[in-house]
Amino acid sequence: MPDNRPSLFLVAGNRLLREALARLLNRRGDFNVCGVSHCVPDTTSSVVTSAAEVLILDSVTARLSDCAFISEIVSQVPSMKVVLIDMDDDREIFLECVRAGAVGYILKDASAAEVVSGVQAVAHGQAVCPPHLCIHLFRAFSRQWTAIPNARIKLEFGLTRRQQQLIPLIAQ
Repeated sequence: MPDNRPSLFLVAGNRLLREALARLLNRRGDFNVCGVSHCVPDTTSSVVTSAAEVLILDSVTARLSDCAFISEIVSQVPSMKVVLIDMDDDREIFLECVRAGAVGYILKDASAAEVVSGVQAVAHGQAVCPPHLCIHLFRAFSRQWTAIPNARIKLEFGLTRRQQQLIPLIAQ
């Protein structure tokens, strides 16, 4: 009988956190924890070869690599869903991790039930973040979208660079 439970890979610098999360998520029965690792140079290859659907990272991993680890994983496995746990309430770190490819962001004061619920939501294609940080995500998107109108025009209409240059002239 095939195992239809979402597979998870945990990366955390703290051994106690790794073990506690693995036990919590395995005990629930809703997940298959297929890999656990501390942050080491060969972690990327371990995550990629694990065939995990969801990668769970702690804040130490995200900060040490400046989110390059997340970007690298997502570029090698585009279907990988990344959840960060034990993050500070820092909007810049939050936005940087989202830009790198994270789709779940759970703060360190979350309960075990909230962690499980957040990981389940991400595993099923949803995004998770604290509501008070969500507003920063919307504002950053809005600033970025309006700051580069040429990119927006090209994306919406498929125009060449020259065609984009002509639009303001035609409008005048």
